[in-house]
Amino acid sequence: MGGLYHGRILLHWCDSCHTPVLAERCACGADTRPVPVTPPGDARPAFPDDIAFVNTIYQEQFGMSIIPDGQIALLNKVPDHDRMEEIIVGGAIVGAIRYLPEERRWEALPRPDAALISTPKKRFMIIDEGALSSIREGRSLLAPGLVSCDPSVREGDEVFMMTPSGICAGVGRARMDAEEANRMERGQVVKTRKNIPSAYIPGTASWDDAVAANAEVLARAEAASGKFIADHIGPYEHLPMSVSYSGGKDSLATLLVVMNTYRKIPILYIDTGLEFPSTEENVRAVRETYDLECIRIASADEFWRDFEISGPPARDNRWCCKTSKLEPLRQHIISSYGEDGEIVSFIGQRKYESFSRMKNPRVWRNSYVKNQICLAPIHTWTALHVWLYIFREKAPYNRLYRHGVDRMGCYMCPASDLGILEKIKALHPDLWQEWEQAVLLWMNRHGISNSWFESGKWRTRGDEAA
Repeated sequence: MGGLYHGRILLHWCDSCHTPVLAERCACGADTRPVPVTPPGDARPAFPDDIAFVNTIYQEQFGMSIIPDGQIALLNKVPDHDRMEEIIVGGAIVGAIRYLPEERRWEALPRPDAALISTPKKRFMIIDEGALSSIREGRSLLAPGLVSCDPSVREGDEVFMMTPSGICAGVGRARMDAEEANRMERGQVVKTRKNIPSAYIPGTASWDDAVAANAEVLARAEAASGKFIADHIGPYEHLPMSVSYSGGKDSLATLLVVMNTYRKIPILYIDTGLEFPSTEENVRAVRETYDLECIRIASADEFWRDFEISGPPARDNRWCCKTSKLEPLRQHIISSYGEDGEIVSFIGQRKYESFSRMKNPRVWRNSYVKNQICLAPIHTWTALHVWLYIFREKAPYNRLYRHGVDRMGCYMCPASDLGILEKIKALHPDLWQEWEQAVLLWMNRHGISNSWFESGKWRTRGDEAA
């Protein structure tokens, strides 16, 4: 499984505090060990709903839970066809979950350390003790090494390979059903999956403990962001300023950094008319908590006007950003400050988010809204920096994060994975029904089959809607 490096992977684990630490030394004084996550390594906290969701998938597939009560867990999104996340517990990658769009279901991909947390009750194979070392070296399980196969195993299933004494030799994909495996005398039974080894060391901890363990990390990150602002704001200090606020975690962390290291300034919120209800709640909560002016720009009419012409936006046809955000912002600047007027916006852009953002400068002039000068104070932060900083500040964050949605913005954004859109559909069926009806009406007018929407192909335009 490959990955993209957007910066040095900072994630470590303190076995004394049982928390993630974004440095080689914990605030408690103990050395930490690196967690071998897949790049870009932008891991985030697993909230209670995330934990319940992961454990449900593993219960259905293996009859086991892999995130114990009281232990901190992280989820690390990794490159895949749709959505895939590694699960980090006790400083180890104990498994992953993957969304399969064609089957509209989530699949559990365990790692051997999962068996240190719980014993699989189904989809396992008992192997001869003599096969233990070869399987741990990455060799596949051959028929002579199989003692017995759980009856629930089907060809293509992910399985645990366990010794009679309860040691997990490895994990992999079954090459046949249980009945055939049990009667085989030769040949490959399981193709072992090779994984970078990691060490599972259990221990209970809270997110307050994690904030304390990263106290020095957060202080350094805040100071570096403050220095960036001080070093670059000089030529623009006379201009109107705001923090571009989306209701998401990155814009919230940016706001906190600006207030803590520079000064209090207004937030700028562009209401596309496609926002989550929780985003509206969060904008209001942030404005009231910090007594901030909120510059609000509404653009719903513009979106639906262009929708009638262009149809649903897609990953390769994101007309929506220009229509719903950039042009309304440009017009706002002109109407407020004149044709030659300019503004400064602090933006929650981070290089760990994407390859394109990694390449972006930290100070730039918007290529479309040329009268907007943008500064990115938290460009070098990971998602865990952001969350720990928000937890430290006890700031009000968008409640949708607690339900497994890790990207705020328009609820039907085509950049979202299908696995996340399925969660959004379940959380907000009314919003999704409104979107579905609008797209289906447009499709009917243009003679496009309903399967185009149902399959998720609307998210990538290409020539399929022509």
